[in-house]
Amino acid sequence: MFLELKDIVKQKYIVTKKFFTDKYKDVFTKAYQFTRAKSARALGYYPYYLNIQETEGTEVLINGQKAVMLGSNNYLGLTHHPEVIEAGVQALKKYGSGLTGSRLLNGNIYLHEQLEEKLANFTGKERALVFSNGFLVNLGVISTITDKKDAVISDEMNHASIVDGTKFSKSPVYIYAHNNMNQLENKLKSISISMGRLIVSDGVFSMEGDIVKLPEMVSLARKYGARIMIDDAHSLGVLGPKGNGTAAHFNLTDKVDLIMGTFSKSLGGIGGFIAGEEPVIDFLKHNVRTMIFTAGLPPANAAGVLKALEIIIKEPERREHLWDNANYMKRELSLLGFNIGNSSTPVIPVIIGEDMKTFSVWRDLFNAGVYTNPVISPAVPPDRSLLRTSYMATHTREQLDFCLEQFAKVGKKHRVIRPN
Repeated sequence: MFLELKDIVKQKYIVTKKFFTDKYKDVFTKAYQFTRAKSARALGYYPYYLNIQETEGTEVLINGQKAVMLGSNNYLGLTHHPEVIEAGVQALKKYGSGLTGSRLLNGNIYLHEQLEEKLANFTGKERALVFSNGFLVNLGVISTITDKKDAVISDEMNHASIVDGTKFSKSPVYIYAHNNMNQLENKLKSISISMGRLIVSDGVFSMEGDIVKLPEMVSLARKYGARIMIDDAHSLGVLGPKGNGTAAHFNLTDKVDLIMGTFSKSLGGIGGFIAGEEPVIDFLKHNVRTMIFTAGLPPANAAGVLKALEIIIKEPERREHLWDNANYMKRELSLLGFNIGNSSTPVIPVIIGEDMKTFSVWRDLFNAGVYTNPVISPAVPPDRSLLRTSYMATHTREQLDFCLEQFAKVGKKHRVIRPN
């Protein structure tokens, strides 16, 4: 895809030859041979780790240039809400900057338990357990609740944290084609009845914005004796009658066994949780290594998430604004002729296909003041590279119209708009 910088690799080998002979393999060889990012920087196409100097949510400042942010998961625009910020400030003053220990030993505070109670009520479950990082929830829960006598059945488009959780599990893993319930049933049929079964799926799939076919999944789970775990990272605050997630959206809360969520999207912080039956959560509380062996969620963050959850409940108009903006952009991008896949949420992909063309479109949009996220394989299937765009309740119509204008110009330039 990019020009290989062989001269850099050669220089690195010259240096390492001083310390390593041909007899031994150098574990750093793979790093010295990795030139893709350097090539992209040299060619001006590198789109990652951009240094954001300022942000107020819907706009960011990068290298002195303003851009409308269409790449954030800040769906309800709560990261700059004055009440959320003030709650964090007060907790910072009361508890300090961190807890310097795991919750099991010395890092458990009242805010954690208050947040767990609120999250359990919000998701309609008996108990919840708060982690200091969302990735660690999936990594730890999946590998702890399953063992070699169980099977994990996972959608091929699940988030990397689910994929890694299945790798850490000692269970055999069965992958079914994206949202393909026929394949899911075939996988379930093939598993010995002596094995426990855990079906794991995103609620909203983070790259293309489609929703899990939960009613069909629930039916199959009950037919074949499986439990269901739903990752609601991109669903909380977005789906459900109160923003309370995928299961609530389908009125199937009592049929979903474990609900996972993160604080780094609609709740405007960092961290995550798992919610379910009391015995299951108590088991996890005393066995999940990714919680037991890491420091507790910082107090300021816990307080901010508590306040954000309160605002989600008392201000449903935020969710209404979010959906107004999302539906507007879906309609207008489609009318312009862009391929936006099967999105039915505020995550709207602009599917381009070719890697280099995707990076070219990204660069021109960025230079025009529109911030999007370019996504290529393996995060999406080959030849389905896309620009991931996502929308906030706080985007103004003027900002969205500006973005549409730039999309139209850049789309025509690169011939990625389908004729209407």
